[in-house]
Amino acid sequence: MQLHEILKRPLITEKNAALQPTGKYVFEVGGRANKMQIKNAVEEAFKVTVTGVNIITIHSKEKRVGRRLVMTSPWKKAIVTLKEGDKIDLFESL
Repeated sequence: MQLHEILKRPLITEKNAALQPTGKYVFEVGGRANKMQIKNAVEEAFKVTVTGVNIITIHSKEKRVGRRLVMTSPWKKAIVTLKEGDKIDLFESL
């Protein structure tokens, strides 16, 4: 898998911003990505050392669009823990 297929985008929310001082960053990742691929992609993209990766699968939900009910797509997010002292500047600037 390519780097852009593994790491789709950073997830920036208030709850995720509260994790940053502890060295944890959250990304939306590809549906077929595993922990080792995510670890290698973050280390390659941001030149940091990853100590842990937790993956959460967000299941599809039913939403109303007009009179219809449609299903959203399932997706994955990863919480990446960095070595103490490392940080990702992309998140710090927001």
